[in-house]
Amino acid sequence: MSTLNLLKTSFTSAITISRHYAFKSDLKIKWVRPEKIPCFKPQKSGDLQPIRPFAGNEVLKDYKSSKELENSDDAVKNLFTIEHNRRREMLENFKEEMVKRVQRHDLDYGSIEAKLGLMTAQIRSLQEVMEKFPRQSRSKVYLKELIDKRKKFLRYLRRWDYRRFEYVLEKLDLVYKPCPSHFHWITRKDSLRKLTDIHCNEIKESRLQNYRLFLESQQLDFLENKLKNLEHIRKEQQECKVPITVTAEQIQAVRKQYEELKEKRKSLEKKDEEEE
Repeated sequence: MSTLNLLKTSFTSAITISRHYAFKSDLKIKWVRPEKIPCFKPQKSGDLQPIRPFAGNEVLKDYKSSKELENSDDAVKNLFTIEHNRRREMLENFKEEMVKRVQRHDLDYGSIEAKLGLMTAQIRSLQEVMEKFPRQSRSKVYLKELIDKRKKFLRYLRRWDYRRFEYVLEKLDLVYKPCPSHFHWITRKDSLRKLTDIHCNEIKESRLQNYRLFLESQQLDFLENKLKNLEHIRKEQQECKVPITVTAEQIQAVRKQYEELKEKRKSLEKKDEEEE
């Protein structure tokens, strides 16, 4: 064969091999890219509860203990309620409520717990704003900075006082989601590899389960034949007057196992009939 023919055959074989590798798999595995969740969403930040709806007749924070307001008429009282004021005043009430949940005493506004309560109130307020106006870039940047700062505070508190850390999470309805130790891109190739491994493991488990059921279905007949063979061997050895290798205890153990399995099968069949 000439050199030219050898080159032609090697080239065609290479093409066929590459074409075979280019074929798609016949496995019914479909991968859909997961939806990207923005960092300011509650699913990423760890906030379990949104900002609570406030009633319109609640008095502003700075006038709750005012005696003059208590003795005023209804028209004046309405002027100092949330309904007749800006959203900022409602946020002040919400901040005060979140700080009161975790503060150490009535005048505590500087501890790490009070700061976490204040940041949580601001975060949930900005999350509500981002739901309505998702294109506000300044609010989005400030919200991300607040979430990262709160994670930093929580990481510090978790390291130095774990009981207080759990207490703050419970009171503020939070879930601590630390940053991952290493980052990796979600790619189609890696995801298909994992899905293929899962698919192969499922096939393996299903076949093992089917084979286990098949063996269990033959277990009763196997024990019956084993019992007959052991009795026959013992009888033959006694008649031929040779050393007996099959003891009566072995035959009794097999007979007991056979009877127990038989009773178990009957009870299962009876139970299935009652359920039907």
